[in-house]
Amino acid sequence: MKVAAIQLEIKDNESKQQRMHHVDAMLEQLKDYDLVILPEIWATGYFSFDKYVEEAEELDGSFVQHYMKKAKELNLMLFAGSFVEREGNQFFNTSVLFSNEGEILDTYRKIHLFRYGSKEGEILTRGDKISVVDTKFGKIGLSTCYDMRFPELYRKQVDLGAEIFLVTAAWPHRRIIHWDTLNVARALENQCYVISCNCVGDHRGSFFGGHSQVVDPWGTVLAKVGDSETILKTEIDLSVIEETRERFPNLKHRVL
Repeated sequence: MKVAAIQLEIKDNESKQQRMHHVDAMLEQLKDYDLVILPEIWATGYFSFDKYVEEAEELDGSFVQHYMKKAKELNLMLFAGSFVEREGNQFFNTSVLFSNEGEILDTYRKIHLFRYGSKEGEILTRGDKISVVDTKFGKIGLSTCYDMRFPELYRKQVDLGAEIFLVTAAWPHRRIIHWDTLNVARALENQCYVISCNCVGDHRGSFFGGHSQVVDPWGTVLAKVGDSETILKTEIDLSVIEETRERFPNLKHRVL
């Protein structure tokens, strides 16, 4: 299975439309890939809190419609990262997974909203649904950035059958050691693949850390990139999931 993560640089002088146009050009390079993932609130820019309400869209808005068509056009499963979703008077950090046929496979509203030096928790409403969706590549769990610090979420996803975790993020550079550690921990303790995608760049005075990566169910980092804009490309063997769980069945030994 060929997977890719578009580690995008968020620039202060770019508009939402410019970022989308740039991402579309990068997606064109990935036509023969099975799965592509994008970062968190990349189109608006995570730290552009003043634009959250202004640029929010409903789930059937132009952002979702655009990437629904793009997934079908390029014939790939696309985890389009997250955007600010509007529903009535509430706003959510919502990510969307599209099939290669342009259908919405699942959506996920971020459960753990970040509040440390961030206005996300003031503006947005937390989600309340754990997302695990059955796909042609196996069962996939969706999560977002700060969620990584809460292992119970991933245990619940495993209980729902998750085999692959997709993580969209806007993780800061100053805590990148935590990010690297948590990517490995979530894969190792749950015997799942972790495929994560982070932002890079200096945005509103905050530096994103990059280090998008793919970790296998043994906790081995198969591929990782640095802290500049790039596309992570690698392949994963889905049979390793069952093989790992059979050879070292720690999930079967759980007592809690």
